[in-house]
Amino acid sequence: MKRLMIVAGCILLAGPALAQSVGEKTGVNSALGVAPSTADFIKEVAISDMFEIESNKLGEEKGNAQEKTFARQMVTDHTKTSTELKSMVTSGKVKAELPTALDSSHQSKLDKLKGETGKDFSSDFASDQVSAHKDAVSLFERYAKGGDDAELKDWAGKTLPTLRHHLDMAQELNKAPSVGQSNK
Repeated sequence: MKRLMIVAGCILLAGPALAQSVGEKTGVNSALGVAPSTADFIKEVAISDMFEIESNKLGEEKGNAQEKTFARQMVTDHTKTSTELKSMVTSGKVKAELPTALDSSHQSKLDKLKGETGKDFSSDFASDQVSAHKDAVSLFERYAKGGDDAELKDWAGKTLPTLRHHLDMAQELNKAPSVGQSNK
């Protein structure tokens, strides 16, 4: 019984430490509200920005009028955050490596969008935008509250209102009736 209590105590105490060492991609950090490491934060932000820029270029090309307006704003805003992040890393103010390509999950979403048109494109585009911005808001909130780099933490906090606005805009895309469909 004593052994069981010791093991249980060790597991409870090690839980938060283990959760922090698990990569952001597992979703464990998000579920527990744990701030990502600086390296994970930078990687996730860079990949998110790359996906936003590339997927919204498709939105500018293939989308309906509302999607095109949304997409132009996303390309502008995410190019800005991407430039700011790169500046912090290349100046040496923040120590981390920037990824140069999308991860496999974002690449597969982008590839799927490339092959779609019409209602299929609109549906997946809106869904991807809502999902990406929910993830981004969570990531930035957690880093702004508990990140370990003061300048990056400040930047995350200043960027959050824009990301929340993007999420609201993306959710409106999901509500828009598709051409030829009745509004439910």
